[in-house]
Amino acid sequence: MHTAVLVRRPAPPTEVRTAFALWLTAVAAGAFETALMLGRVPADQVAVGLVIRLTVFTAAVLVAFRMRSGARWARITLAVGLGVAGSASLVVEPLGYLLDGGSLADAVSRADALDLVFGASRTVHLPAVLTAVALMFRPAANAYFRERPS
Repeated sequence: MHTAVLVRRPAPPTEVRTAFALWLTAVAAGAFETALMLGRVPADQVAVGLVIRLTVFTAAVLVAFRMRSGARWARITLAVGLGVAGSASLVVEPLGYLLDGGSLADAVSRADALDLVFGASRTVHLPAVLTAVALMFRPAANAYFRERPS
């Protein structure tokens, strides 16, 4: 007769659980921003843009679940893929505007309600990503990922 051995894995530390919640927040903000922009994108670009974004959002959620369970590759994928590349994609347009001589005051004065809601979402989105990345590399998180098999 075989006896099953149950291995109880420790729960992820607070830093990892919070990073997971922040990744989900960032994905939700990205989905919200996508919905806001649908009316402003040329019709011929909507389908391609939606497919790309939905693929990225789905992958991000799936990888975040793996990160929460301790997969080191998932932590690195989120940090590089969304933390670096994703953050760059969020700031490249506004930085370009500012570098071309635009001002924040001018942008706000010309903004319509949709622009302001979009901007508010970005003020949730970007800090969620940056904070999630930082939390995934705190000492307790590092110890958690070291204890896990790859």
